[in-house]
Amino acid sequence: MAYHGHCRLALAPLRRPLFGASAALYGGIQLLTRGLHQPLPGWVTSWLADALAMPVILTLALVVQRLLRRRPQLVLPDAWLLAAWLYVSLWFELLAPWLRPARYTADWLDVLAYALGTWAFRRWLNRPA
Repeated sequence: MAYHGHCRLALAPLRRPLFGASAALYGGIQLLTRGLHQPLPGWVTSWLADALAMPVILTLALVVQRLLRRRPQLVLPDAWLLAAWLYVSLWFELLAPWLRPARYTADWLDVLAYALGTWAFRRWLNRPA
């Protein structure tokens, strides 16, 4: 397969509506709260943003793996998804609050939001090109 065809297929997840919606909503939340300092409901800035982050992170990881390995049909194994969920959960809900308590707060409902986002990625985005 020509390199350009490989790239086109590897980038296919970026064109999926769920990725676009997740990225746009997550980006909008970050822009409003951090860039424009607009207050949003707590459930939006906490749980919704966390649930949206995982499909964005995992889709970008999937695209990078497909490009590096030149395998456009690659899907991320469940063990990788579990590891990603565990890593994000432990970092943002255990280590970051412990290291910088003035900036980070542990919220174990965020762990459920990360799990929901990981499940959504697995269900609808982690598909062969």
